[in-house]
Amino acid sequence: MLPESGAILSYLAEDTPYLPEEKLERAQVLRWMFFEQYSLLLNLSRPRLWRMWGIEMTTQRKVELEQLFEQGYMALGVMERHLGEHEVFVGERPTVADVALYVYPCLCPEGGYDLGGFPALGAWLERIATLPGYVPPP
Repeated sequence: MLPESGAILSYLAEDTPYLPEEKLERAQVLRWMFFEQYSLLLNLSRPRLWRMWGIEMTTQRKVELEQLFEQGYMALGVMERHLGEHEVFVGERPTVADVALYVYPCLCPEGGYDLGGFPALGAWLERIATLPGYVPPP
């Protein structure tokens, strides 16, 4: 049993082109995978889930939602700035970091996020969707 998504992705990527052999690049992959868990998962997923589940928007939740959007847009800004100078997150070709980072920005508009101000991120999302074996999120 391997319960953490980052550990699962790393395990599956082992001995594939999606996990670099070079030590510093591998550490950079982990850096972005940790970013996904602590900046994207927490802030981009909840607004979508609240809409999907029809959660009542109490005063407390409205305040929390504002904070989620503020932090979420900051995280998307980090990605936008990086992708303004790079085609992928680590190295010269997609890695497991790109796979890990993809789903939350892809689905966050369903939670009310507007990605219109993130052209480099939008172009990256389109590039990832063209990878061999790509399966769109449900």
